[in-house]
Amino acid sequence: MGNRESVAGYQTEILAKDTYVWYKQFMMEYPSGLQTLHEFKTLLGLQGLNQKASQHVDRVFNTFDMNKDGFIDFLEFIAAINLVVQGKIEQKLKWYFKLYDVDGNGTIDKKELLTIFMAVQALKGQQTLSPEEFTDLVFHKIDINNDGELTLEEFISGIKKDEYLLETVSKSFDLSNVLQIICNGRQPDTGDRLSPNHLTRLD
Repeated sequence: MGNRESVAGYQTEILAKDTYVWYKQFMMEYPSGLQTLHEFKTLLGLQGLNQKASQHVDRVFNTFDMNKDGFIDFLEFIAAINLVVQGKIEQKLKWYFKLYDVDGNGTIDKKELLTIFMAVQALKGQQTLSPEEFTDLVFHKIDINNDGELTLEEFISGIKKDEYLLETVSKSFDLSNVLQIICNGRQPDTGDRLSPNHLTRLD
């Protein structure tokens, strides 16, 4: 994929001038220099979620909160954008693996994957396959030794080889809609300046 990724149907890359603009915007929105979980959900337009969906968003926030202080600072914010915009496939899959490995033991079991995709369905609506069907499909295709657990190596290797699984996993928390607005600094349809109130639910 190189250093550029397709985001919401257009090509973009992070430049120094973009970082400066985002820094000014970030500090304007969050004068303390820190974004809370509530503010993160507001930015993504994801308030009023049910418990499963809310827990999924909480886990995404926690993976971006690299120093585990309960906030996302500007460096963590930029690192998250870099991952989504410029990250290579393997970097993204490592992040998804960390997101899915709920108990942090270095493997993903069926229960963990099922829990995540039940949350994704709650967040994004009905999917082509049910969470149970998708979980069974993943393990059928990529659990090489049939031990009921996926290692990081199995996960990355298996998902990379299967276009459908890669697309589905990539969409399990798709930030491209939000990133398009952040990158443009405005709503695509209305031309309004970036504001948390203007950001829409992820599709």
